[in-house]
Amino acid sequence: MATTRTAHTVWQGNLAEGKGTVTFDSSGIGEQPVSWPSRAEQANGKTSPEELIAAAHSSCFSMALSHGLTQAGNPPTQLTTQAEVTFQPGTGITGIHLTVEGSVEGLDEAAFVAAAEDAKKNCPVSQALAGTEITLSAKLA
Repeated sequence: MATTRTAHTVWQGNLAEGKGTVTFDSSGIGEQPVSWPSRAEQANGKTSPEELIAAAHSSCFSMALSHGLTQAGNPPTQLTTQAEVTFQPGTGITGIHLTVEGSVEGLDEAAFVAAAEDAKKNCPVSQALAGTEITLSAKLA
């Protein structure tokens, strides 16, 4: 069964001085302010498209890795994933780096890294972002 999730943004003004609000429609978790300075300089309490991509990628990757480990008979106790999305003004998104640390009983480091590489390749968000270089660091806790 396919699902569709929605969010919307209301933007006011020009790029450099304008501002917007991202609303998470499907979940109802609220609104977040967004602006060009929060994207290209310091966040200053506002989000950015890159932070939203990082949130989507870290959660999708964690789900994919958990599923892969469980299917292989080694369900994880815990996975902690960080996604770093690099944005270069004038160029765009130049890369994504995933860092994961996992607690998995009965699994050695090499098997965990292999499972993490598979999850990186096969998670739906990684596939949607295939035009961007995605790198990975994985280790057991």
